[in-house]
Amino acid sequence: MKQLEVQIMGQAYLLGCPDGGDARLLEAVERVDTAMCKIRDGGKVRARDRIAVLAALNLAFDLADKIPSPAQSPAHASSFDLETRPAQGTPAPDSSLLLASLLQRLDVALGTDGRLL
Repeated sequence: MKQLEVQIMGQAYLLGCPDGGDARLLEAVERVDTAMCKIRDGGKVRARDRIAVLAALNLAFDLADKIPSPAQSPAHASSFDLETRPAQGTPAPDSSLLLASLLQRLDVALGTDGRLL
């Protein structure tokens, strides 16, 4: 295993990389850097850890769109918020709308204090 030094949002990281995985790792680094810089440049979030969490959620959401799994059904996603869970027999809202709502609630809950907890 070799190590690669990369830059993410202007900060250097030394990452372990399996042999032959250089291109995939660099592509992942580019995606993460782009996602984090986009959030930072939006101006609403300044704390690096909050930017990282939001970028991770955005990337996971994008990945979920590309690789659907049975665990990502709207009924499962709606369990995050008991207050807005549809009544039994009521069609569940689209999972992408639920995730967007969750991300919005996270943003509001985290506010502008720059801390996750």
